[in-house]
Amino acid sequence: MRPASLAEVAEQVMGGDSFDRCLGNFLDEFYLAPSAHALTKEPVPLAPRFADLGRVQDAYLAATAEELARQFDLPLPHWVDAELRKLHRPWFASPLAAVRAVLLLESPPAFRSRNLFVSENALARA
Repeated sequence: MRPASLAEVAEQVMGGDSFDRCLGNFLDEFYLAPSAHALTKEPVPLAPRFADLGRVQDAYLAATAEELARQFDLPLPHWVDAELRKLHRPWFASPLAAVRAVLLLESPPAFRSRNLFVSENALARA
């Protein structure tokens, strides 16, 4: 079942599903019918179960919520500013040094503010 909210993305990941697949499925649904409801409920933190990877995913969910809220002129969910939704060390979507420079420039503000460096189209769907 496709997640209808970011909270459901986290629930499905906690149940053993792939973060990337769940987030992609959520984005497909969200773009069909953008709504504040899909962003409002706070996702369960993934860091306690998945350690460093979970911290990245927690920050990614917050950045996604903030970026989608900005793009679709929706209210910013209260949970996105929580300290657990920010990384203390930079995380790059690619290990290649040449690509990292591009990611530093391209990363949308909602991601950059959480120390996540991704491509400018990180939330795009084909």
